[in-house]
Amino acid sequence: MSNGTMTREQRRQLFRRRVRDSLRRADDAFRGEYKAEIDALIGLSRDEIDAITPDTTDLQTYDALITVVKEASRINLAQADLKAQILEMGEVAVAIAGRVPGLARLLV
Repeated sequence: MSNGTMTREQRRQLFRRRVRDSLRRADDAFRGEYKAEIDALIGLSRDEIDAITPDTTDLQTYDALITVVKEASRINLAQADLKAQILEMGEVAVAIAGRVPGLARLLV
């Protein structure tokens, strides 16, 4: 059944299930191996992020980087694999990750 043919109650139930699943995944991530790195990433200021590039690319990459590190933490991804994921994201992601000591150590 597509969203267009769902009743309002079915859409509401789907939304609730997705939110619960998302919250569970977030909780798992914050208990995982990279908890400190997630906390440090989230703690970066807007000025620190904006110093990397003058456009909005850094904010999009910052958001994607947080998602990658959360997922890596949730599934306890090996450090080498997380490093590869960050490097694959490009220079901006590497620059942002470099501002977080735990991630910077992975990238050396």
